[in-house]
Amino acid sequence: MKKVFYTEDAYLAGTLFLAFGTALMEKADFGMSTVVAPAYLLYRKLSETFSFFTFGMAEYTLQAVLLIVLAICLKRYKKSYLFSFVTALFYGFVLDVMMKLVAFLPSVFWLRIVFYILGMIICAIGVAFYFRTYISPAAYELCVSEISDAKHADLSKVKIIYDISSCLIAVLMSFIFFGFGRFEGIKAGTFICAALNGILIGFFNRRYDELFEFKDRFDLRKYFVR
Repeated sequence: MKKVFYTEDAYLAGTLFLAFGTALMEKADFGMSTVVAPAYLLYRKLSETFSFFTFGMAEYTLQAVLLIVLAICLKRYKKSYLFSFVTALFYGFVLDVMMKLVAFLPSVFWLRIVFYILGMIICAIGVAFYFRTYISPAAYELCVSEISDAKHADLSKVKIIYDISSCLIAVLMSFIFFGFGRFEGIKAGTFICAALNGILIGFFNRRYDELFEFKDRFDLRKYFVR
């Protein structure tokens, strides 16, 4: 028999796993995941001038822009878009906490490899959890699910296309911010993520289907209509 996993718990798990995985990948310094690479580059650039500007702040700033672009491209607005920004604020705060926690980890080369692999897997676990909750996820995951729904396309395939597009945008931002030949946050690990992230998320989605039955703990779904 499948175990019950409450969708509200999936939301919290998705936020914690995604923030922790992202912080581990930043610590590894082999390149950020394709999804967060643009926000990371924005953080690296602006923090040079504004020391108070954090990675978390860059996340919810960029996600706000992404939500606006999504609404314009799909020519529709939903309450979930606003709730998604609230999630971005929450995620940004958790990310900054996780960044401080992993800052104390050693930077030995072989450990950095471990941090990178674990970070990529943990991020995929978190994203897969986000897809199982009615509470609006961060803008990245919401965009994937909204585009998949609007175009009647496979979720995993849309995720792969989205990751590759995000990777190309990050490369362009790196050139604009830091000049040609200098890659900040865009390294071999970024391209590995672009190829594997969607596959990993699809794998965990299938595992969740096999192991869990997702149910609502509270009668709040009507307030988060997508």
